[in-house]
Formats: sequence, C-alpha cells, structure tokens
Amino acid sequence: MLERSAEWLARHNRLPTSARAVFGYYAQAGVFDVGSLRLKRRVDSRIEGYVEDTFGAVEEAIAEEFGYEYVSFDYGTKLLLPANLTLGYLYRHADESVHHKAEQVTRLAVEALLDGDMRDAINDDEYDDFEVDFAADTADRRRVAEIAQEVIQSRVDRQFSTHPEDVRDVYDWAVAISERHQEEDPYFRELMERARDGEAEALAAIRDEYKFAGFEEEPSLFSEGELSLPYLKTQYDRVGVIYDAMIQMYRRSGLEIEDDFHRSIVLAIIGAQLWLDDVDDYPADMADGQLTPVTAEYLLTDDETAAHEQVVNISHEYLDRAERQATAADSTLTGIAAEYIRRDGDPSILPP
Repeated sequence: MLERSAEWLARHNRLPTSARAVFGYYAQAGVFDVGSLRLKRRVDSRIEGYVEDTFGAVEEAIAEEFGYEYVSFDYGTKLLLPANLTLGYLYRHADESVHHKAEQVTRLAVEALLDGDMRDAINDDEYDDFEVDFAADTADRRRVAEIAQEVIQSRVDRQFSTHPEDVRDVYDWAVAISERHQEEDPYFRELMERARDGEAEALAAIRDEYKFAGFEEEPSLFSEGELSLPYLKTQYDRVGVIYDAMIQMYRRSGLEIEDDFHRSIVLAIIGAQLWLDDVDDYPADMADGQLTPVTAEYLLTDDETAAHEQVVNISHEYLDRAERQATAADSTLTGIAAEYIRRDGDPSILPP
C-alpha cells in the first residue's frame, strides 16, 4: 500500500522533480533511505566547494587578463553528477580511513570533467555557458573560455602528477575514444543527409553502424544483454567511456567500487544523454543535420508515433537497468538520480 501511495505521489506534477524521484524510486525498488538524503547534502557541499575553489583560480586569471580587480565566473555543466554519486557511494561503503583519498580522486575527477566539457565547447564554438559579470562580446567570451580551460587543464595536470601513472593512462584512454567518436561526426552527418533523401543504403548504414554498431573490443563492464542495447556502442564512445574511466581512476587509486555501481553510473549517463539532451535538442539537431539516437529513430521509422514510442522505450530501458544496478549496489542516491532523469525528461517536444 505504501508503494502504491509513493507511485501516486511520484506522478503528482505539483511536487518538485526531486521529491517525485524519491517517491518513484521507492515505488520501483521498495527502498526509502532517509540517511542517503542526509548523505546527499554532505556530498553536494563537498563538490560545490571543489567547484568554487577551481572557479576562484579561473576568476583570478580572467581578472588579470581583462584588467579588473575582481570578476565573477560561472560555467553551467551537467557532467558532475556521477562524481557526486561516486563520492557518496564511497562515503557510505568504504572504510572511513580512505575517505580522504576518495575526496582527492573526486576533486581530480571534477576538474577533469570540467576541463573536458570546456574543451568540447571551445571546439564547437559554443561560449554561452561561460558567464562573467562584465560586458563581453563574442571575442571576449572566446578568450574567457580559453583562459578557464587553460587554468583548469594546468590544475588537472598538477593533480595527475600526485596519483599513480595508470590513473592518467585510463583518463587519456577515454579521451582518445571520445575524440575518435567526435571525428566520425562528419561521416554521420553525411549519412543523415542521404537518409533524409530516402537513400536505402544510408538508412541501412545508420542502423548497422550507429544504432547497432559493434565494439571492436567489448568492454568487460557490460553483460551480454546490455551489449545488445540499441546505440550502446556509439553512446558509450560519446559519453559513457568518460565515466567508465572515472570509476577506473578511483579503482587505480586503490579504492574499491562494485561492478554493479560502476555499471549503474555508465548506463544512467547514457540514459540521461538520450532522454534529456537528445530529446530536448531534437528540433535543433534535425534542422542542423546532427545524428543522435533520437534523430536516428525518426529516420529509421516511417511512423512518427512509433518513432516516439521507440525513443521513450530505449531511454527507459537504460534508466531501468541503471536503477536495478543501483539497487544491487545499495546506492540509493544513484537509483534516485536515475529516477530523477526519467521524470525530468519531456517527450512532448517530439513529434507527433
């Protein structure tokens, strides 16, 4: 009865999404963990402190460059949640004697994720997320972005020098895979253009090389069932590999993390990419010729209603699996995060 009540509350749109996620996860998994909510406040405060410290160094460099005594800098990113969840997992499951090491690796992970996200934004000439409190034209924003990335890269390099060498190796491995995927973008754009003209060969290539692409070397992270998920390979290369590497950075620093938790993080981030970013960006991506799992489904499926259902089903399959793995790992925060992603999506953006 309590679980039915929780599901009713989870569907109550007047409640904040965060509250609906808590009730929704309880309804799905039967887990209501008050301690995890207190833990979330502790973790969020720690991560916010790392970001403030990092941005303080960026602000000093920007102020010096532009001749101000002080400037305020902010950068919006959604990429840090897995670092929050991992620190929370280690606070809860690891011996207290290794918490300091967990915090050190988390600080490195946070700054490395910021560095990578800023690099991508600069490569794409996207500067809107780099915010300062003085009037800045496009050229100024570009320079602000360059300064911020340079400062954070320098901080990341210094931190890597204090960790075992193979921590840096796994990070470089992930970046190489991600960059290789980005280099394939012109090819996928060409396929999309040809597919929109109805070319059967291009549609077949999207199905075989994008939706159901196979790994040259299958990651040991995934089960046989997960390896058959649509878009797994392309989205692992696009976003999942970075968080696979993040977990491996903790492990190579001597911290123990269960496979269930590892898998839940990667599946949740791929689900978030599809269900939040790619769904939200569908109109712009379709207009711009950007191939994503969402635009691919609308190309591969003649019926828009069927395509809509496919996007929902595929996204939810990733999130369902992430929640089950989080429950197996006794990581309530990760389960709630996956449920938050599910309830924060807005498929009404999509046709029909």
